[in-house]
Amino acid sequence: MHYPRPAQHVVPSPKEPVDAACPACASQDVKRYPVQSEGGWFEVVRCQSCLHQLERVKWRLYGPIEFLSDQIESGAR
Repeated sequence: MHYPRPAQHVVPSPKEPVDAACPACASQDVKRYPVQSEGGWFEVVRCQSCLHQLERVKWRLYGPIEFLSDQIESGAR
């Protein structure tokens, strides 16, 4: 089976704008997005001008991958 070469060189990461100001440079360009590091997946809030990190919260175990079983409420089982 042959798969065509991707048209994009990078996988786009969804970045949500956050209504905040950066305490380091006072920029209003602050966004929330997922990142992966040696500690696993995190959801971060960072200034897009100076990359100052305002918030870092542990995210789902497999990051953007959601299993159907995770979407079922515990009371429905």
